[in-house]
Amino acid sequence: MATNHSGLKNADERRQLFQALPGKNLGALWEVYSNALTPEPVKREIPSVWRWQELRPLLYDAARLVPPEEAERRVLMLLNPGLPGLNAVTPTLYAGMQIILPGEVARSHRHTPNAIRFIVEGEGAFTAVNGEKTVMKPGDFVTTPTWVFHDHGNEGSEAVVWLDGLDMPLTTALSAIFYERHRERQQPLDRPNDASIARYGRGFRPTWMTPPVHYSPVINYRYEEARGTLAHLAETEAGSPFDGVMIEYINPLTGGPALPTMDAHLQWIQPGQQLKPHRHTGSTLYLGVEGRGVIEIDGQEFPWEEHDVVVVPSWCTHRHQSIGPSPAILFSLTDSPVLKAFSLYREEAQ
Repeated sequence: MATNHSGLKNADERRQLFQALPGKNLGALWEVYSNALTPEPVKREIPSVWRWQELRPLLYDAARLVPPEEAERRVLMLLNPGLPGLNAVTPTLYAGMQIILPGEVARSHRHTPNAIRFIVEGEGAFTAVNGEKTVMKPGDFVTTPTWVFHDHGNEGSEAVVWLDGLDMPLTTALSAIFYERHRERQQPLDRPNDASIARYGRGFRPTWMTPPVHYSPVINYRYEEARGTLAHLAETEAGSPFDGVMIEYINPLTGGPALPTMDAHLQWIQPGQQLKPHRHTGSTLYLGVEGRGVIEIDGQEFPWEEHDVVVVPSWCTHRHQSIGPSPAILFSLTDSPVLKAFSLYREEAQ
């Protein structure tokens, strides 16, 4: 039988081709094509929960043992076990719990990642953003846009804790991280306290002012107003079959999200209500604000109570249920504005 010398020669040349590629920083697409273009998103992060009853004692231990001068920001990061080596709760979002004690100051700095604060516990602390100071109460939603100086302080008599959310993993992936300390420990305050709420927080805009429109001019969205709106809507509206009665924290100048890379919501699920399952691109971080509930994620149940944090990865089927006699109220943070800006957002009922 004749030997196919042509086939052997081709196999040898093929082997030589593959051996030559790595040294030239090249690769063969056809070797990885099925892994590069998948029928659905391949999720690296995994559904996760952080229990407040476990997190709180560690946070107060950190406050006792680590001075603010050493930490700059005394924060316990929420690290997704599916993203080892990354300071991230999802591939695009960072989250952590920050604590500040009476009399402390977290020095002024600025950075390119956008940031939010949702106040969890305690009163008397403040945030100063771009020369404006706002005193924070539990449930308040505070924005810190890209590249504006901000600092925190506690002028009260009790510790104050809040959830930090930043688009730091996204900014890092885009090689766009910049950071700078203010020359002073605290920035000078050259605007009245809560000036942004007075100017823009009631649906009006002073005609002689032209603030930037790519992020909200409102620094603090008060919880008492957001909750009141939810309660009023819940009396007459069914809301979404997937999310219940939900409101979005918007930029009053554009109607879009408060920050260009992160969207925030507050939702109300009626007592005992079980909503329908759905899924969407874009990962979501949920914080329990009032009541109790369960988030079912790809068939796995994650019960939550007040101040627990649950992460739903992108394109995971999830369903909300309220437990007990009170409504379940959740705050949520998502990276959906980024996906929508590039026509990558997709949602479907299950």
